[in-house]
Parts: sequence; C-alpha cells; structure tokens
Amino acid sequence: MAARVVMYQKPYCVYCVLARRLLDQKGVRFEAVDVTGDNAKRAWLVEVTGRYTVPQIFIGDRPIGGFDALSRLERDGKLDALLSGE
Repeated sequence: MAARVVMYQKPYCVYCVLARRLLDQKGVRFEAVDVTGDNAKRAWLVEVTGRYTVPQIFIGDRPIGGFDALSRLERDGKLDALLSGE
C-alpha cells in the first residue's frame, strides 16, 4: 500500500513547485496544504519539523524535510521504498 504524502506549501514558492514537479513525475498522489497566513499550522510545522521553511513534506507520518531532502532521497534510490510504505 502506498504511503500517504502531504506537502505543506505556499503558492509562489519555487522549491514547492520543484517538489510538486518531482512527485508528479513519479506519479505520486499527494495532498497539498497551503499554509499561507495560517499561523497555527506554521507553528505546528515548526514544532514537528524544527524548520521554518516550506515545503515540508511528510511521507506516512514521517517528516522528511523540503525539496532538497526529497531530491536527495530520489538521487540515493531511497524515495520509492518510502513511498511504497516500506
């Protein structure tokens, strides 16, 4: 079973666009959550991830980070296993 993927983003964020593009190229269905102006959601993200930046991508319940972390997982051949729920 495929892992649930959620990406917290802002609409005009270049790294968010790049992350969406990578997920789309892999055929990954994901939930995009716009955090623009949502201070409570941003505070929660900082609490959970320790990061103030977007995108913040979760695979399953695991925060993996932003576009750099996502692309590193892909480059290292580890992303598909995470996406498949392994």
